Amino acid sequence: MNLNNHIKALLQSYSEIYFFKSKWIGLLLLLITFINPYVALGGIVAVISAYVFARIINMSNEFLNEGFYTYNPLLTGLAIGYLFRFTELTILFMVIAGILTFIITVTMYNVFYYYLRLPILSLPFVIASSIAYLASTQYSNLFVTGLYPNTVYDLNIVLPYWLEGYFRAFGAIFFMTDVISGIVIALIFLSMSRIMFLLSVIGYYSGSIVVGLMFGSFEQSFADINHFNFILIAIAVGGVFLIPSLKSYLIAVIAVCTSTIVLDSVLVFWSNFGIPAFTLPFNVISLSFIYLLGLIKYPQIAWLIKGTPEETLDLYLTNTRRYPGSNTTVQLPFSGKWTVYQGFDGKWTHKGNWKYAYDFIITDEEGNSFKNNGDSLEDYYCYKKPVLSPVRGRVVKVVNDLKDFPIGSVDKTNNWGNLVIIKDERNFFVELSHFAEDSTKVKEGDWVERSSILGLCGNSGYSPQPHIHIQVQESDDVGAYTIPFSFINFIEEGKFYSNNLPDVDKVVEPIHIESSFDNLMTYVLDDEVSFDVYQNGKNIDRLNLKVKMEVDGTFYFDSGKGKLYFEKKEGTFYFYSVEGNDKYLNMILQAVPRFPLAFRENLLWEDNIPIGSTIGKIKKSAVLFLSSFSHNLFKIDVSLRFISPKKIESTVTSKTLGINKNAEVALDEFKGFASIKMEDFELRKTNNE
Repeated sequence: MNLNNHIKALLQSYSEIYFFKSKWIGLLLLLITFINPYVALGGIVAVISAYVFARIINMSNEFLNEGFYTYNPLLTGLAIGYLFRFTELTILFMVIAGILTFIITVTMYNVFYYYLRLPILSLPFVIASSIAYLASTQYSNLFVTGLYPNTVYDLNIVLPYWLEGYFRAFGAIFFMTDVISGIVIALIFLSMSRIMFLLSVIGYYSGSIVVGLMFGSFEQSFADINHFNFILIAIAVGGVFLIPSLKSYLIAVIAVCTSTIVLDSVLVFWSNFGIPAFTLPFNVISLSFIYLLGLIKYPQIAWLIKGTPEETLDLYLTNTRRYPGSNTTVQLPFSGKWTVYQGFDGKWTHKGNWKYAYDFIITDEEGNSFKNNGDSLEDYYCYKKPVLSPVRGRVVKVVNDLKDFPIGSVDKTNNWGNLVIIKDERNFFVELSHFAEDSTKVKEGDWVERSSILGLCGNSGYSPQPHIHIQVQESDDVGAYTIPFSFINFIEEGKFYSNNLPDVDKVVEPIHIESSFDNLMTYVLDDEVSFDVYQNGKNIDRLNLKVKMEVDGTFYFDSGKGKLYFEKKEGTFYFYSVEGNDKYLNMILQAVPRFPLAFRENLLWEDNIPIGSTIGKIKKSAVLFLSSFSHNLFKIDVSLRFISPKKIESTVTSKTLGINKNAEVALDEFKGFASIKMEDFELRKTNNE
């Protein structure tokens, strides 16, 4: 790890305090602290001490290069520098406190993550700083040589008390209580994230107004620099750990108002020991709200947090639109065309704890499931048709000897009839029911792959007519409570779905991976591919891509200017997102965000892509800020279709953003793409390695 990486890691400790991940923001914040040199030097000593200690005990680069583990020691150093001037004795005190904070940080992170699924925020700083402040009261020599009166450097700036209080509180997060620091930090927030800036305003003023009403004096309320807790709570709850929305803004206001009681009670209690409140109210309220919302499975918790709330929102909106299915996926349990008879929470039997289930039948062109009068089982088109395994796994239960009941009667004793239960290798269970008598082809203990024949469709159990019933459950008990799932790789009315739930009464057909497509889109680490870039037929550039892998195993194409993430998953090839600033990678993502690894003539499918892949940085920030007030305000749709086994057409549209682009993608004979055209640009492959 070179010197630049060490410097980057230390600078990002500064930006992490405000939930940013930027060495340049960190550098600016570092420079701001030199308004009070003792504060600045205290932070530097503590964070370097923690970082060096981490290196001594051989912590890996992945743990340290983002500044996550060292921003709490930094805060502790700033706090000590705020109280004591810089001397040999205080340097020793800062070194010890920085290392202590680091140890508490690592310990608490592992406990909170593994047992509570919570962030640690700045709780280690609160604990370590409180310990340091309490200990310092016993160190008479430290007090004599180090204690100094704080001076606020305001350069005679005169502002209304309600505005001055806001800026002082903003700077106080960094132990810089002057107006200038607050203004600079507020401008950083405004430039980096309009959502975070808005939340800082909402949080500060909602909390301060409540306190002002309680005190009977708004001037007294706005003069309290401890109200920086309101800013942090609003940003954390409303924009960082929840998906930004009108509801998250409302929850942030509620959290801030709740914190007013906590803040004032902490101030009263902590003052007995001579300890500032620090960020304790922020930690208590934010962690409580995050834990509560996680406990009730609030749907808009930000499980993957990006650099800013706008980026997190873009990812969330893209993912909810692109991937409507679940992680619990199964294949359709048949071949050919079948009709959805009943879906989740169906109108007949799929109710309550058994609502997550699907029934399938075969119908003719008139929509009938039988021929003749439908009086006999043999009249039904799906009777004795093969039932296929929807997953790969171990057969754990088989019932095979129950009779098929005639039409007009059902078996009320054995509701599920003849059945097969399979334990999927992903550790859930799939039950398929109503097999024909003595038709199952597997036995308990057998291993089955997807599409293996399990038996024949019948009418055993509580079944009004022959059909396939499928449900997913957490145990191998017959008829256990069901859990949500979704189907992969199916066609509904000429349209391909990679992971979704088909509609009731719709005809669906599974589509299976073709080895030629699968091999075509197989990329391994260090594969390289190059494209000549043409504009209006003129060669203007070269795009060189190399396959690399992130530490979490995610693959991406690296162009030197950006990363294009991709994956081949369950029969579909996906381009997920682009990081960096490479317009050609964004062009690829727009033209073909996904496609099935199988061909059907004129097969259609639809997708959505991230807003940031199609518009500039300034417009993107405005669009995402507005999207936080209405998630459906902006979206970018992509419609695609096969026009031949080697050619895909796509259209990128957005009415609200005024986007309408056409693209054509040619698949290569050997690997990947031969060419990608969009508007007046074209990428032409130059090698076949």
